[in-house]
Amino acid sequence: MTLAEILANEELRHREFPVTKNKIFLAHGGVCALPRRVAQAINDCANEGTLGDQEEFVMSRIDDARRAGARLLNCQPDEVSLVGPTSLALSYVAAGLNFRKGDNILIYHDDYPSNVYPWMALAAKGVKVRLLNIRTLGIIRKVDVMGQVDEDTRLVALASNHFISGHRLEHDAIGQFLRERGILFCLDAIQTLGAFPTTVENVDFLAADAHKWLLGPCGAGVFYVKKDLQEKLNPPVYGWHNVRNPDFVAQDKIEFRTGAAKFEAGTHNLVGLVGLLAAMELALEIGVEEIARELLRKRAWLVPALQAKGYTVLNAGAKPENVSGITAIHQPGQDMAVVYQKLADNGVVASLRTDRKAQKYLRLSPHFYNTDAELHRLLELL
Repeated sequence: MTLAEILANEELRHREFPVTKNKIFLAHGGVCALPRRVAQAINDCANEGTLGDQEEFVMSRIDDARRAGARLLNCQPDEVSLVGPTSLALSYVAAGLNFRKGDNILIYHDDYPSNVYPWMALAAKGVKVRLLNIRTLGIIRKVDVMGQVDEDTRLVALASNHFISGHRLEHDAIGQFLRERGILFCLDAIQTLGAFPTTVENVDFLAADAHKWLLGPCGAGVFYVKKDLQEKLNPPVYGWHNVRNPDFVAQDKIEFRTGAAKFEAGTHNLVGLVGLLAAMELALEIGVEEIARELLRKRAWLVPALQAKGYTVLNAGAKPENVSGITAIHQPGQDMAVVYQKLADNGVVASLRTDRKAQKYLRLSPHFYNTDAELHRLLELL
């Protein structure tokens, strides 16, 4: 199945993405609607689980999921742990590194809370938590990072794409700069994985749940830990799966398993795992670069059309490498909550987001399977 086939064949599109039958779904930056094949994989797993040992149907697919994640991230399978929520994986990094008193970390306070609170909590351990100072909501440039780290900076934690502005981080350039200075780089990639190439050549840690652009279930995701850092990162959770216990007999000494399993404390989220695998296989089948081109094509004509209707579009003038599938708008004198509800009443699903200054934004996040006709309908309603 190709992207061109999906967009040219409504019967195929409706079958593979059932939400399109009754709604125009433009909220992939929030929680996606599941494609048919992902839902089918989850259903098959649940049904098999009624016939015997639930794990038996899934265990052979764990390695498949690691390999699929490795293909998306361009890394080795044993660097991919199957840790669910992004918040959990980021917390593993924050709590699992051995920070020294006087170390500082750099974060962005107006990032999504999942990528703020785990780092803020380190202040109780004597770590200095620096808040990145930038001029415009979500617009983080390499030069901003360069000017706000020093010889005591141990780690920088940023998102690959800002959840309101839609500004896509040049994470490779930033990561390369940090690596040259011995500073660790942790990336929250939930807003790009499955939509734009998000590889880890210059990243030390990465976390992403599947329930946004990857079109997978909630609570199932990937957690990348660079191979040569796995020994230095000790998870704050312990269980039968990540601590060695021959024949399930607890030992006198806690000794973590090696590789990706070190960060998987207990039994896997089995139905979530098969849904995650199906979602990753779908993204790889369509092609992430092909998906990215389609998202940029849509945005290229949607932004001026929105501006022509009097809306202010965040990140409107950015370079192609700094834009994403997220387009956030507002209009002076217009209550965006009312606009959001009117769209919902007409079968258009978007998102409503608010910044620190209480400014409300209508956030539009169409995916590759949304058609131009659907976006023209959105414009008519606006």
